[in-house]
Amino acid sequence: MKPYKSFFKRAIDIFASGSALLVLSVPLAAVTAWLHFANKGAGAFFFQDRPGKDGKIFKVVKFKTMTDERGDDGQLLPDEDRLTRVGKFVRSTSIDELPQLWNVFKGDMSLIGPRPLLVQYLPLYSPEQARRHEVRPGITGWAQCHGRNAISWQKKFELDVWYVDNISFVTDCKVILTTIRKVVKRDGISSATSATMEFFNGNN
Repeated sequence: MKPYKSFFKRAIDIFASGSALLVLSVPLAAVTAWLHFANKGAGAFFFQDRPGKDGKIFKVVKFKTMTDERGDDGQLLPDEDRLTRVGKFVRSTSIDELPQLWNVFKGDMSLIGPRPLLVQYLPLYSPEQARRHEVRPGITGWAQCHGRNAISWQKKFELDVWYVDNISFVTDCKVILTTIRKVVKRDGISSATSATMEFFNGNN
């Protein structure tokens, strides 16, 4: 196994995430307070089980960008109705991803890798698509650099597997630089049919 993939990538993750958490502690606290009020009592953080390396389940943490408002039937309102103005800004600037630095520091995630998706998708993957779990999931990744939520699931999985087979320091640098550019431009936040990204059903 290449030294970067087996050792240096994790070492960089620990140093970079730990440093970022310290430097951003005050801004992160401010965003937490901002969302606490904007989300109408729904809290500032979102925790959810996600599959990590080798399919091991962990709890991902993100800033919560939607309220918990429900309709007359008791069901949650559609995403676009619960996404607050503050939430839209936090999501479009990718600030909502920053709490995952803690997941990176703990070892659940990497700075760069396939995005951790829903646990319910696990049985829907083809053997080739499931290879995305051969590495730690990332805050950003190769697929995010090539369309983010604006590309199809099939294309996203192809890009994820390509990354698994081509991990290198140079590739990770390209991902970081491209991600910064896309965050500044706010590209690919939504899919063509959803406020975020439609659910994967094994066929789309």
